[in-house]
Amino acid sequence: MRVLNYLELEDRLRGGIVTATRQQRAALADTDVEVVTTPWQGGTPFAAGKARLTGAPFFREYDVAHCNTIGPGSLAVARHAKRNDIPLILHAHTTAEDFADSFRFSTQAAPALKRYLKWFYSQADRVLVPSQYTKDLLDSYPVDAPIQTITNGVDAASLEGYESFREETRERFDIDDLVVFSVGEVIERKGLTTFCRVAQDTDFDFAWFGPYESGPQASKTTKRWVEDPPENVTFTGYMDDKRAAFGAGDIYMFPAKVENQGIAVLEAMACGKPVVLRDIDVFDEFFTDGEDCLKAETDAEFADALERLRDDPDLRERLGEGARDTAAEHSLDVVGDRLTDVYREVAGKGDAL
Repeated sequence: MRVLNYLELEDRLRGGIVTATRQQRAALADTDVEVVTTPWQGGTPFAAGKARLTGAPFFREYDVAHCNTIGPGSLAVARHAKRNDIPLILHAHTTAEDFADSFRFSTQAAPALKRYLKWFYSQADRVLVPSQYTKDLLDSYPVDAPIQTITNGVDAASLEGYESFREETRERFDIDDLVVFSVGEVIERKGLTTFCRVAQDTDFDFAWFGPYESGPQASKTTKRWVEDPPENVTFTGYMDDKRAAFGAGDIYMFPAKVENQGIAVLEAMACGKPVVLRDIDVFDEFFTDGEDCLKAETDAEFADALERLRDDPDLRERLGEGARDTAAEHSLDVVGDRLTDVYREVAGKGDAL
């Protein structure tokens, strides 16, 4: 079976959508699914247009179309699939709720995006989501298509050797002792204000490894904290190798307000790091307080959790071991098996949902 696994503007995007898509492809590498990553003859719409002038088809041939983004290229693929009876899978990495608090004016634009997403996802033969939380959101829009949960997974192999980056990275950013860290794009939705306020109330070194906007598209909150951070907070900017972040940090703190699953959380867990999470619904699906993480709601609760971990090495070790076990439940083998089943179902070659 030949499947289009498409990430529009892949060379320009960053963040969890890129990671999730590439993990899908890695998970499918050992299956009997042949993956193509572009729908266009010649690789680009421009090349496809030139080919069309010579009588060649604009789109490549595939048995199932699987799109991971929501832009005009994905919409063109969706329309082509519907016209030609090609089974269409749309992966809902984006919701109006996680779009808000991302950049300047994103919160104001979220209601309009919600209307578009309701229409766009409703075209699919199957919508894939990473959590029951996300499924419940789309059901409430409502999206008129079958919705199925499938973990984004974690690519443990991509993290191998993270320990070797520890000293170099800590020296580079002048961080030491027990370092509290986060990984990913620096935005308010990820809990930026909480991260900084907790830093102000504690004496740990805090480091956020990931890119941030500083131009006119940046939110006022992001600009405020990045331009004038607490003395014990370091914003590193984009990291060429994520293993440097997971090697340098000791306690992973992720106070996100809204999340569809949290790939970076699973990556921290795969590295055996003790994790402190905001107590929100989506994390209840995957993580258990006291077994593979600690959960908190207020700034004071986050600070207390960090101090407990600092003062109790056995707790850090126990939570780290539990975290590794949880991450193993989201291996790429699991993702590959689930995706293969979905492709066969929508193509009429397997059991229905």
